[in-house]
Amino acid sequence: MSDTIRTYLDFAVETAWQAGQLTLGYYQTGVRPDMKADASPVTEADRQAERLIRERIQTRYPGHALVGEEYGEEGTAESSHRWIIDPIDGTRAFVRGVPMYAVLIGLEIEGEVVAGVAHFPALNELLAAGKGLGCWWNGRPARCSTVSRLSDAMVTHADAASFAQHGRGRAWEQFKALGGFRYGWADAYAYLLVATGRAEVALDPIMSVWDSAPFLPILNEAGGYFGDWDGNPTIYANEGVATTNTLRDEVLAITRLRDE
Repeated sequence: MSDTIRTYLDFAVETAWQAGQLTLGYYQTGVRPDMKADASPVTEADRQAERLIRERIQTRYPGHALVGEEYGEEGTAESSHRWIIDPIDGTRAFVRGVPMYAVLIGLEIEGEVVAGVAHFPALNELLAAGKGLGCWWNGRPARCSTVSRLSDAMVTHADAASFAQHGRGRAWEQFKALGGFRYGWADAYAYLLVATGRAEVALDPIMSVWDSAPFLPILNEAGGYFGDWDGNPTIYANEGVATTNTLRDEVLAITRLRDE
């Protein structure tokens, strides 16, 4: 099984790299976004990158299902394999010329996400992991940090206002009181920081499945946790938290708090 996952992971890495190169052709060129029904931005770079990824998957693995942010679901519900795609995670950053956007690809087999890639084209950083294969950051092993106290941790987060908006204000206040450092590195880059030992906690009270998919295997293989705020390792909770195994219990005790 690990050899098969390695083949899929190698394919995903090459696919993410190619899509990333495409996005760089639009990066810092003044590309203008359209606004989707949910008020989030989308650009021609998003659309073209997702089409590139889909075409590569359909050519190589025609029996596999797909779901992506821009073009939805495709393929049979009976398929045991499903690719989950976000062509540009962090489109707002991309439009403004901020380099912390990513191409995200995850592969789910029989309901388990077994491989994930997060590629940051403008930063030349690529994080990849497969079940039983470890986590790799630009070709070298990636590991979560061993910081043992939350008071010494770096906590990364999404828009600070979003916590109260999604009923997580109480938990956020606890992190503000206990966390040593709090930086607003949001979107995919926050999870890369945790997986590479440069931060200890990443918090997002609202995430889509294509935002989440790569990070469950990535954090697992790096020695950490990714899942919902109640401690369930899942990509389907519409929220996400990542942390190290060392701090997991302490972090989840806080994220389980709910606003009254």
